[in-house]
Amino acid sequence: FSYPARHIVEVDGKRGLFRGLTPRLVSSTLSTITRGSVKKAFPLEDMEHVSNKDDVKTSLRKVVKETSHEMMMQCVSRVVSHPLHVISMRCMVQFVGREVKYSGVFSAIGRIFKEEGILGFFVGLVPHVLGDVIFLWCCNLLAHFINTYAVDDNFSQASVIRSYTKFVMGIAVSMLTYPFLLVGDLMAVNNCGLRAGLPPYAPVFTSWIHCWRYLSAQ
Repeated sequence: FSYPARHIVEVDGKRGLFRGLTPRLVSSTLSTITRGSVKKAFPLEDMEHVSNKDDVKTSLRKVVKETSHEMMMQCVSRVVSHPLHVISMRCMVQFVGREVKYSGVFSAIGRIFKEEGILGFFVGLVPHVLGDVIFLWCCNLLAHFINTYAVDDNFSQASVIRSYTKFVMGIAVSMLTYPFLLVGDLMAVNNCGLRAGLPPYAPVFTSWIHCWRYLSAQ
């Protein structure tokens, strides 16, 4: 971490460490607002009622309902915020070729629309959404099964362990889903006119599956 950070500072100064920050902040803000709006529009309480009894079938059903609701919020927020994520990634990789093609949020929006159309704002969206969905389901289900079958109620610290299970599972599952995020980010900058997204720095990928297969073969 220290080597690339030091290199960026030497080339661009400390400001270089904040490339792409503005669109990233806007993206995060849009994501948060969207999640809140979807949660208000489709509150979990309005879904089919699930009993709070402590039996395995009921608790599993409750986890499935909650995860489905969370997945809907995450997918909608990802679609809404993804265009700003694309801009943020392209602002970052301009460092490689010392380019200034994307100098601001509004100018970047205009350039992408002019050169690539609407679809240009959503390159890399599919692997990101897949990664989000797989992360949510694996994390929530693993945490549920561990808390249900592996943690003994007779253990004095059972409640404490259960409170941390989902957090630990999130770290573990993130390693499984990281390839989806990597492929999505590579697709966001691939063949966009920046040197970092063109040969010899990277091949031109025809799809995210092509990118996935290429990385898997390395």
